[in-house]
Amino acid sequence: MVRIASKQPRKQRKARYNAPNHTRGRFLSAPLSPELREKHKTRRVRVVKGDTVKVLRGDFAGEEGVVDAVDMKTCRLVVHGVTVTKADGTEVPRPIDPSNVQITKLNLKDKLRAERLGGEE
Repeated sequence: MVRIASKQPRKQRKARYNAPNHTRGRFLSAPLSPELREKHKTRRVRVVKGDTVKVLRGDFAGEEGVVDAVDMKTCRLVVHGVTVTKADGTEVPRPIDPSNVQITKLNLKDKLRAERLGGEE
């Protein structure tokens, strides 16, 4: 969350909605699975495209899929296989909040990310 002195929900929401991009990355972090937590010695990490996540809450709880997209503006994830059917029969992806998922497999193609987590997978 954005560091803000006020406790008023109105100002908390405003700070979140108007947060700069370098701060928004913090909103996109999700907890690691127990195995990954043990291996990398960290509790949470920012979700990136290519990570495999397990949905923990909502209608799709238990579903597991690869992250297809990360929406920085709305702070939501698009997970492969998590879709809703519209009235006309077409299926559209259902964006999910990062706090409602758990990372089960990391995408370590980025050398800097792999280095920061400490250990190849």
